[in-house]
This record gives sequence, C-alpha cells and structure tokens, in this order.
Amino acid sequence: MSDLLARHRAVIPNWVSLYYDQPIEVVSGKGVRVTDSQGRSYLDFFAGILTNMLGYDVAEVREAVERQIGSGIVHTSTLYLIRSQVELAEKIARLSGIEGAKVFFTNSGSEANETALLAALAARKASQVLAMRNSYHGRTFGTVAITGNAAWRPSGSEPFGVHYLHGTDRVQGVYAGLSDQQYIEECVTDLRAVLAGIHPADIGALIAEPIQGVGGFTMAPDGLFKAYKEVLDEHGILLISDEVQTGWGRTGSSFWGIGNHGVTPDMMTFAKGLGNGFAIGGVVGRADLLDGIRGNGISTFGGNPVSTTAANATLDYVLSHDLQKNAAATGDIIINGLREAAADLPVVGAVRGKGLMFAVELVDPATSKPAPPLAAKVLEAARERGLLIGKGGLYGHALRMAPPLTISEAEAREGLALLIDALRAVNEEAAK
Repeated sequence: MSDLLARHRAVIPNWVSLYYDQPIEVVSGKGVRVTDSQGRSYLDFFAGILTNMLGYDVAEVREAVERQIGSGIVHTSTLYLIRSQVELAEKIARLSGIEGAKVFFTNSGSEANETALLAALAARKASQVLAMRNSYHGRTFGTVAITGNAAWRPSGSEPFGVHYLHGTDRVQGVYAGLSDQQYIEECVTDLRAVLAGIHPADIGALIAEPIQGVGGFTMAPDGLFKAYKEVLDEHGILLISDEVQTGWGRTGSSFWGIGNHGVTPDMMTFAKGLGNGFAIGGVVGRADLLDGIRGNGISTFGGNPVSTTAANATLDYVLSHDLQKNAAATGDIIINGLREAAADLPVVGAVRGKGLMFAVELVDPATSKPAPPLAAKVLEAARERGLLIGKGGLYGHALRMAPPLTISEAEAREGLALLIDALRAVNEEAAK
C-alpha cells in the first residue's frame, strides 16, 4: 500500500486529497460493504460520495451493462439515436414534474450545472447569477464561480457576476434563535434588498442545492425556496435546483430535494447516484430553456449507451423497490439515534439530516467552536471500527454520511452503533 501511495503522490496533483493517515484501496464490494486491498471489510456510509446509490454488485445493473457491452456498442455519440438515452430521458422528464420537460445528458454534475447556467443566461440575456452561501456546484470554471465556500474555490476569476443569498447560516449572528418562518421572512427581505441594489434584468437564475453537499449537509428550512421563487417570478428570474446529491428519493420525504420546499423549479441538474458508479449527469428543464441554447451542440460521451443503460437499470430499481420509503425509514433510525447519543457527547455540536443524508458537527467542548481536528479523529476512529464516512462543512468540521439507498434497518443500526462508538472514543479523548 505504501508503494501505491508513493506512486499516487508522484503523478497525481497534490490538491487531490486522500482520506485517512493511511489511505485505503477499495478492491471489491457487495451490497453496502466494501473490502480493501488488505482484506479488511467496511460498512460504507459514504458510497463513493453518494454515487454508489444502490451499493455494490447489483445484479440488475451489472447484467444490463454486460448485455450492452456484449452488443459491441460502447459508444456512438449524440450524433446518432441512442435508445437507452431516449428511454431514460422520458423517465426523468416524467418524474421531474416540469411540464413539457426536455433532458440533456452530460458526464458529471459540474458539466450539468454549466449547461443549466448557459440555458438560463441565454434565455434571460443576462450576465449575473444568484447563488447560496456555503454552496458547491463543481470544479469547472463557471461552477467554481458560484461556489460559496472558499476552500473549494481555486480561482477568483468569474465569467459572470455572482450575488450570494442566505439559506443555511441560520445559527449565526442575528439569525440565531429564529423560527423557520422568521428566518424565511428575513431571507426574503434580504433577497428583495439584493435585487433593489442591482438590475434584476441582469440576473439569469438562482442556483441552489436543496441540501448543501460539500457544505456539510446544511439545509435551508423547508419552504425557503418556494418563498424565494415567488420573488424571483416577479422579475422573471429562473430557479435551478442542483439535485446532484439530493435526487432520486435520497431525502426520504421527497423524490427531488426541492420537493421538500413545495415548489417546481425551471430546471434541475443531476448526476452521481443515477448511474450507480457509471459516469452520467444531466439537466432536465423547460423545453423553451433547453431548446433556446444557440448554435450547434453535442455531447461526445454524455448519454452514451453504457452509462444510460446503467442509469435506466438503476432508476428502475429505485422505483420498483420504493427506495425513497427505505431512505425515510432507515434515515430516521440513524438520525434519531445520533440525536439521542449526542445529548451525552459535548464534542457533538449538531446533528442534522433528511432521509439518508445526515451529518454530525464536531466542536471544541470548551468553546463550542468548530473543531476540524476532532472531525478528522472521528473519521479515523470510524474507519478503525469498520465504517467509512465522509467529511465537509464550511470549516471542515462536519461528518457527512449518505449510505446506499438499499441499506437495511439492521445495517443502519450496525452503522449507527459503530459511529456512536467512534464519537464516544473521541469525546473521551477530548475530555482528558
């Protein structure tokens, strides 16, 4: 392993980070468990950053992909008809709730968000965008510009103007202690103030994650984006929901994350879990917006036969097994269990989540300030106990987790116990 790590560091940029003091190589998987090159098995609560949505070695997906590869056609490009692409687009358009929706497929969430921004700015003949504080939308030039988290902004250059709105900073400053409704009202007041200070006609869209991924699964109170859209509609400004991490029923309470806010956006972007590990992304939106992008356009690899075949099988599995319901049930087990345990753990500053998207914030027990070093210790402690989890947040102090949607209630309880044990170990150490 040390040899592979040395080779990695010799040829991979140093900003491509690796988890753990001793990084692991995952070599096999089955269900919601993976095995590393040393033969150690882990319960996976991060799923390749929410990408292995059904877990590992799912027969329905594997067999569908094998049939497609067996046909000899792995790639053709969008210059030719692709049956699996059309079938997948039909399903997503129907599930989107957007009337007369069309779909464009890409290779990633970053590229999907670029496409949605392009469509919005073209439709509005605009040069500015509204985004959310603490947001993350990708690592391409345009998506970096709308990322409201400095740790994930390698460039200060922007191809368009960006104005940031409130949404998840409700525990800070004057917003601390406000009820959901009071906070929404204050945010709407602030949005109106932002629009009063600029020319609304110059704004193409508001792009927002219903639950902020890299932000540590921070989330706006349900109803905020509906209230925002009512103001946006007064000026014709579009709403783009970044569903790269929140789509396909993961929140348990809604198939799309934005559904928790009781509003239908003009466009939604998606990626990650849809292919269950195969690279695919895309945007679904109003036909006039996607049709309105000027000039010619193709996607060399976007919507290719293999990825769309995998995505069709994955989406069919999600729907036929009602995994949204499972996300709600197993998520409740974990989130409620964490909240109960947190009462006796001073290092835990907050527990939050919806369905199978949940996070734990680590704080200094003496000051209650964010404690990234403690989060790093829990990450290590969880791995030592056989549990893989993620990390994020504005200060890098939030543990974020999103197990495969196929996780059983028994596996949810198992992972919960391992996580609580890791938290207790770090809590005891911090108390010394």
